[in-house]
Amino acid sequence: MKLGDVLLKQLNKVFTPSTTVTLKVKGYDIVAKTDDEGRAIQAFVGTAREDGTIKGDRYARTLKHDRDGKLIKDHWERKGYAT
Repeated sequence: MKLGDVLLKQLNKVFTPSTTVTLKVKGYDIVAKTDDEGRAIQAFVGTAREDGTIKGDRYARTLKHDRDGKLIKDHWERKGYAT
């Protein structure tokens, strides 16, 4: 599954730093882990089970900065199934 524009728009928001965020977007349940700056760096997208785990896909985000701190790469990559 490819992340669509609506899901990316929600995942690109800034959240509380170093936490786990639960979202529901377009019928998908999303659990996202954030970094020290509050940006989502890992996301589990699919259907939530009763115990809170997600059955679906796992995504990781690559953020690269240049020497001045300017963001030069922001990329989401599917890493496999989440169970």
